[in-house]
Amino acid sequence: MSTVALSLGSNLGDRLQLLRKAVSLLKGAGLVILASSDVFETPPWGVENQPRFLNVCVLAETRLSPEELLDLLKQMEDALGRTPEKRWGPRIIDIDILFCDGVSVRSDRLTIPHREMARRAFVLLPLAQVAPEWRHPETGLTPEDMIRLLPPAETGGILRVCSL
Repeated sequence: MSTVALSLGSNLGDRLQLLRKAVSLLKGAGLVILASSDVFETPPWGVENQPRFLNVCVLAETRLSPEELLDLLKQMEDALGRTPEKRWGPRIIDIDILFCDGVSVRSDRLTIPHREMARRAFVLLPLAQVAPEWRHPETGLTPEDMIRLLPPAETGGILRVCSL
């Protein structure tokens, strides 16, 4: 079994229900959920003129390879109603692999650890709750270390909403 961290986000529809449904689908697909963060409401990143997101991070165990997991996550996003959209635009659901047992993957389809995670407070704050001791395999930084390196504006406007 491999331990993976996944970031989930939604800013369309019943955001909280979509996150809960996504976690249920993960469990139904055989992932063992070890921990889930609080749900955070966050400002949009990249494209600012859109609704606020709800974001959560889950730590899970899986027997799937990173590529198989990516395929599963894309199928789940499709099942939950995600359609092709503008990059960084509004979305029903977004599920990203943040890390997988300290493994580094670089391919046309997949980059692990997630290439943008160190720049995104909406990823790092929930990740720090479920995997505070994890260290980025390339930088050696923990989620808290990466949060401290962010400009203050990146963490502004992020609110804890509830538990998943």
